[in-house]
Amino acid sequence: MTEETFFYGGGERYFGVELEIDGAGERNDRACQLLDIANRSGHEHIYIKHDGSLDDGMEIVTHPMTLAYHMAEMPWADVASEALHMGYTSHKACTCGLHVHINRSAFGDTDAEQEEVIARILFFVENHWNELLRFSRRSRSQMEQWAARYGRKDDPKAVLDNAKKEHYQRYKCVNLTNYSTVEFRMFRGTLKLNTLLATLQMVDRICDVALYLTDGEMQELTWTDFAAGCTAPELVQYLKERRLYVSEPVTATEEV
Repeated sequence: MTEETFFYGGGERYFGVELEIDGAGERNDRACQLLDIANRSGHEHIYIKHDGSLDDGMEIVTHPMTLAYHMAEMPWADVASEALHMGYTSHKACTCGLHVHINRSAFGDTDAEQEEVIARILFFVENHWNELLRFSRRSRSQMEQWAARYGRKDDPKAVLDNAKKEHYQRYKCVNLTNYSTVEFRMFRGTLKLNTLLATLQMVDRICDVALYLTDGEMQELTWTDFAAGCTAPELVQYLKERRLYVSEPVTATEEV
């Protein structure tokens, strides 16, 4: 594991991705192949970690990157293609997650400002749990094991207060135990490029509404209105595939 953290892209909001892959070995030679592909530009984009929850695989971890950098500079397509070529799966493995960390500093300059935004993130997740469960591709039992909900409350502050009573447990839909990041843990792993990018765009969109809406506006936000405001092509495509968009659904290609 690298000891130094590198930040890529210009902006205030950074995404650190943890993508678990399984089924083709926890082998140094295969880890090196993925590292060579991801880091071939001379930048240390990723490192590889052991993960005890996997049967025979490993975890790909990115350094913090802006969404724009993930979309345009991080060679996700080549990494996913090579992992599949070597025999790894992620969605199909049933053991894998796709976790996304966001820097807390993106939510405000003070702890109080950050907590207000985090409270609205938690409220959104709880208030739209069924839609996000479908988006996540996880089963209910998988969610309960690895990304359990805090419980729906009437307003954002109440959800955050309830989370604090549970002492910020790690295996929650939104993990708040890290000092400098908030971690979205609800998504099932994938080596399908569009799904991976759409997941990052979804997290970005949730952060946007939590940052720019008031508590009252967040309480009134319907899933239909939220989805209608999603404009990123990959996210719109995925929402249609999962029957979560306002227009007609489309046929999805196979998850891997």
